Amino acid sequence: MWQTTRPIYVQIRDLIAAAIIDGQYGVGDSLPSVRALAAEQQVNPLTVSKAYQELQTAGLVSARRGLGLFVEPGARERLVADERKQFLTREWPAIRRHIDRIGLKPAELFDTADA
Repeated sequence: MWQTTRPIYVQIRDLIAAAIIDGQYGVGDSLPSVRALAAEQQVNPLTVSKAYQELQTAGLVSARRGLGLFVEPGARERLVADERKQFLTREWPAIRRHIDRIGLKPAELFDTADA
């Protein structure tokens, strides 16, 4: 399940970020405990702790002593903005070059989106 090209804690951070974007965790919702997520994902709890620390450092979640980590207001919006920026700067240029190389037209792309 885990990619070998990226550290597992980054992949776990990205899983939680995607869950926030997708609405699985809304503002004020608590994240799974470190131990629970580690058991679910079959990883070391220290790996989950490192992923959670990155989310905290980014201001996306905050800790409540004795209660756990909770999603901060604006977390989803910040994550969506970051995803869009990353897509447009890292992924889209290669996709666009490929589209141009094979001569696809925008209408063709949209016509096949549901296929």
